Amino acid sequence: MKKRLLWLSVISAVALLTAFNVPTYKIGRVKYNGGGDWYSDRTALQNLIKFCNTNLKTNFQAEEDIVEVGSAQLFDYPFVFLTGHGNVIFSAQEAQNLRKYLTGGGFLHIDDNYGLDKFIRPQMKKVFPELDFVELPLNHPVFHQKYDLPNGLPKVHEHDNKRPQAFGLIYRGRLICFYSYESDLGNGWEDYGTYPGDSQETRLKALRMGANLVQYVFTR
Repeated sequence: MKKRLLWLSVISAVALLTAFNVPTYKIGRVKYNGGGDWYSDRTALQNLIKFCNTNLKTNFQAEEDIVEVGSAQLFDYPFVFLTGHGNVIFSAQEAQNLRKYLTGGGFLHIDDNYGLDKFIRPQMKKVFPELDFVELPLNHPVFHQKYDLPNGLPKVHEHDNKRPQAFGLIYRGRLICFYSYESDLGNGWEDYGTYPGDSQETRLKALRMGANLVQYVFTR
């Protein structure tokens, strides 16, 4: 009974804050060690946040927060984003912390900004030795939220003439990590004009995919 009353109080507080347009959630960008450029796609998350607040009626804080993978603050964010081109290293403590975060209800979106794949896969194996990334089918709910994306993950930038692939880590039946590969999804969220030759159509597809991820996380 006490737990039920506590949750009702939390829900009421969130509803009250939303009614007064006070941000109730934050999105975190994961800072990691190893020398990789965790800070790349500098305008991506701000634009995704703005898109979600406008189109999903979410109430995110306008600016992203930076959160270290091994910190206790990781648990303050229901959704965190990790990107880069280069090396990633998780210590044993960081891997344990990330595992606890993800198994406890958190969600990680990894976006390969080209060159991340060979680094991130062995690091995620430290976090979940028992799990492998699996390709998500086109009928997965993440592609069919507010926006119906029958072709799945959109292609934003071409690198190696490979198709875009959406991988996931599934823990006890729950998608806990979404890994966008050969897509450059975060590049598609950046300010229009950042990359010569990009189209508004491609950018919109990328933002809609990001919004679907957010909606999936908050409604599952």
